Amino acid sequence: MSTEETLEKLKEDFSLFIEAGFVAVKQLDAISASRLFIAAQMISPKHTAPQIGLGYIALNQLKVKEATHIYEKITEEEPENYLAQTFLGICYLLSKPKRKKGEKIIKHAIEQSDDQTIKNLGEISLQWAEKDLKKMKSKAPFFQKKEQATSSQHEEKHKQ
Repeated sequence: MSTEETLEKLKEDFSLFIEAGFVAVKQLDAISASRLFIAAQMISPKHTAPQIGLGYIALNQLKVKEATHIYEKITEEEPENYLAQTFLGICYLLSKPKRKKGEKIIKHAIEQSDDQTIKNLGEISLQWAEKDLKKMKSKAPFFQKKEQATSSQHEEKHKQ
């Protein structure tokens, strides 16, 4: 069987490769997930689902620049890909200078999409940004506790 025949036969399983890739990401197996998404890309080179998966791996590894680049490219090619828009918005939420732009993109995706999963992802992302990201000080949360403890100890010394 030729390579073209094999790839043609595997096209039937394209969605399984994508699904298995996301399962591997969930199990924190980035190597297997990458291989599955790359295999899916070979089966269907013009489909953006494998790229969404590779971006998802990058986002899970907090490689925000890499994920942002992937999702920007997808949204340029497919302006109505609301899943990619939502993930791009999430990437922007993680970058303080682009946070407002991220919120705007996610709100747009929620409004335009008919897919409840995308709407839920967008709403949860916006809630997370409101609850956790906007309230963060300039320092990481684990430093705040130490500073609070230090200032409390300092206050107690002066009381004595």
